[in-house]
Parts: sequence; structure tokens; C-alpha cells
Amino acid sequence: MNSLKHIICPVSEERINERVTRINALFGILLVLGAFLFNSAFFVLLLAADFYIRAFTKIRFSPIGFLSNSLINALELEKKEIDKAPKIFAARLGFLMSAAIFILMLLGLNTPSLITGGILVFFATLEFALSLCMGCILYTWIILPFYK
Repeated sequence: MNSLKHIICPVSEERINERVTRINALFGILLVLGAFLFNSAFFVLLLAADFYIRAFTKIRFSPIGFLSNSLINALELEKKEIDKAPKIFAARLGFLMSAAIFILMLLGLNTPSLITGGILVFFATLEFALSLCMGCILYTWIILPFYK
């Protein structure tokens, strides 16, 4: 865990509610699990579309983000602001992974889709349960070295 102190995340001036991002992760977990439970690529298509909205558009709330925000408000949880840039990077990774799962499921490649889905669920679980952003870790290890 000491090495996590050296993680460098992308930075922006925009702020978002961390509690919303954690609930977003829970919905992502449920959609991926639902896709495999019901053998339906539609669930990961919804997730990919939602990740796309969060990662590549200026729309304030994606459908999952809207549901998460509504749940946070209904539970009257205190807002906890964090930097938005790492979450955008993580949403881009989530989009790539959920799009890959969707394509793999359509092609009938069950084992690769399960492995990719398992990795996405693992990353989302770390975000939901521990507020540990794998996007930041991957950014530090994979993207940042190309800029140094």
C-alpha cells in the first residue's frame, strides 16, 4: 500500500461528488453481473453507452449518474467533492472494457468476455468498496511513462 502514495492521477479544476462515483461503480457491477446471469449483452451495451456519456460528452449526468445522484439525495448523504479528471479517465477505461465485453459476447467468446467482465467488476468493486481508483494506478503505470 505504501507504493500507492506515489500514484499520479490526471488533474482538472472540475469537481464531482465521490459518493456518486462510488454508487456508479455499484450499478456497473450489477449491470455486468446481470449480463452474465441473464446471458444478455444488452446490459453491457447499456453500461458502455453510459460510460461513453461520462467519458466523452459534456452531458452533466449519464443515466447511471442520474440514478446514483438521486439515490445519494434520497439517502441524504453528505457531498464529498473530488477531482473529476481521474474519473473521466476511469470512465474511458470502463467504456473500452464494456464495449469489449459486448463484442465478445456477441461473438460467442464466453471465456474472454467472462475474464474481461471479471476484471471490470474487480476494478468497480475496488472503487465502490475502497474508493480505490484503478484508473489512477493504470494511468501512472501505463500512460504517464509515455509523457516523461
